[in-house]
Amino acid sequence: MENTVALIIVAVYLLWNLAVMVIYGVDKKKAEKDKWRIKEKTLILLAFCFGGIGALTGMYIFRHKTTKPKFTVLVPVAIVVNFLVAWGLYSLLVQPVIIQLV
Repeated sequence: MENTVALIIVAVYLLWNLAVMVIYGVDKKKAEKDKWRIKEKTLILLAFCFGGIGALTGMYIFRHKTTKPKFTVLVPVAIVVNFLVAWGLYSLLVQPVIIQLV
């Protein structure tokens, strides 16, 4: 049962990051065609909502936002934050911390 839940979580994570990567690609295509764009705040927010790997992948596959300091700094920060939050949740939910009262 635990393995099934873990596989589902990993599958959702991978699909979400694939979706974020595609969103970066869509924004790049819109930029090339001078059409309505996705807000930069939204793109950064997607990275911080567990889409950091997809955002970074999309940036470099589509060569989009790679020269903007906001993205070159915040997207890697998002990846670190994503990892720390996931690790913290794992520690709390799967490996409960036993607090000893002195």
